[in-house]
Amino acid sequence: MKSWKQTAAWGMLVIGAPLLADAQAADAPSSRDALFDLEPVQEQTVAPAPSKTPEMPASKESLFDLPPQNDSTTTPAVVESKEALFGDVSATPLREEKPASPWHGFFQGELARTYATPDHWSKFAGRLELGRRGRLANDMQWKISGRLDYNAVYDIEDFYPRAVRNDQRAEFHLRENYLDFAAAGWDFRVGRQHIVWGEMVGLFFADVVSAKDLREFVLPDFQLMRIPQWAARGEYFQDDFHAELIWVPFPSYDNIGKPGAEFYAYPASPGLPVVLGETKPGNRLSNTNFGVRLSQLSHGWDLSGFVYSSMDSAPTFYLVDNPLPNVYRYQARHERIRQAGGTLAKDLGSFVLKAEAIYTNGRRYNVTDATDADGVAKQNTLDWVVGLDFNPGADTRLNTQLFQRIYFDHDPRIIPDGVENGLSLLVNHKFPGNLEAEALLVHSLNRSDWMFRPKLSWGFERNWRLLLGLDIFGGPATGIFGQFDAKDRAYTEIRRDF
Repeated sequence: MKSWKQTAAWGMLVIGAPLLADAQAADAPSSRDALFDLEPVQEQTVAPAPSKTPEMPASKESLFDLPPQNDSTTTPAVVESKEALFGDVSATPLREEKPASPWHGFFQGELARTYATPDHWSKFAGRLELGRRGRLANDMQWKISGRLDYNAVYDIEDFYPRAVRNDQRAEFHLRENYLDFAAAGWDFRVGRQHIVWGEMVGLFFADVVSAKDLREFVLPDFQLMRIPQWAARGEYFQDDFHAELIWVPFPSYDNIGKPGAEFYAYPASPGLPVVLGETKPGNRLSNTNFGVRLSQLSHGWDLSGFVYSSMDSAPTFYLVDNPLPNVYRYQARHERIRQAGGTLAKDLGSFVLKAEAIYTNGRRYNVTDATDADGVAKQNTLDWVVGLDFNPGADTRLNTQLFQRIYFDHDPRIIPDGVENGLSLLVNHKFPGNLEAEALLVHSLNRSDWMFRPKLSWGFERNWRLLLGLDIFGGPATGIFGQFDAKDRAYTEIRRDF
């Protein structure tokens, strides 16, 4: 059996990544309204009070309600405000347009079939997400959102164990639900929210705060994979400087699913692993997460650095006992880790340079030593990635990345090498008729371990998209992708945004 954390040295680099996402470094917002993604408040135009003296008709056209003639004798229209006079706001229309719906979100239908032996239907799902934003008094702002998922394949197919069917058939997700306000020169957000500290194309490195839904490995869209955190966040802006403080009193953890699921990654083991379950930390002060991030834009360089202490969102499988020959029982637990890292981005004209690095202290990895008491070894690691993004043609985009993980004081009992290397390549091309083709390859350089994801999307109507694609895995069973070589699948999605 294979291990989630051990089967490849850089497995943790890709866990939680939006392999088809188009990631860009975030610029510092220019204002609080830009930060909270809301329309700026406009001053209400007050119409002038009517004159006590009745107005005389300016022309026969105005007397008989006829269209005015285009000549120099027509009386100029009265300007209702200085904003309209100087063009700061658009003039009030004679007929008010129907206001847009205050709700936003999307509906998505998905169909997938695993064609590797044994072939079977693996998804027949519908997903609906709704959200709403608004304002309260004193310039306070809020957002509520939720998502409902239902996968009928678990009612149609009898392929999966009962625990998997119960876990993935239907679920309601609380998405972002928070309140925004300002005080003492700081902007605050309190509630369930996404906190994104880094994002590369196809890979996950510096986005250490996010928890992920890993029940489909890293195949869904990044925004669908992220699990919001219950957190309090304070942000300070001064010119090109940005400071961010966060506290997560009730952490969210990665959802790894149940044993027997399509993409459940078993721990590395000297024999047959049996997972008893998962134990999550209790809600107490010692189990909260906290961190700080500082960013500076200087001479076109977008630089940031952070430190973060947390209960590891990814579980570690601890060996519990060995009840039978060649049978080893494990329990998933979460331990405290400490991380420090940074990101950079620079537009160099013909291409964009991006890089991220993250040092992790305290994470544990499974060993294949049958005599080890708890089946894990502590390993401190350094992950880094450098990427280039450029356009060789008007409608073509190319992104390439080189990444590496270094294990300090490498324990030879873990599966990965002391230094693990890999690369990724993304090619995207837009065709006439709202057609777009894309292919992503992620490959280990230490072994023949890879994942290939071609897809074709078509925007056939406004806010509608149809997508066809393949998810193909290859390599040895000890690789992070090779362990899923029997999970090759074809899929289609249709999505409506509103």
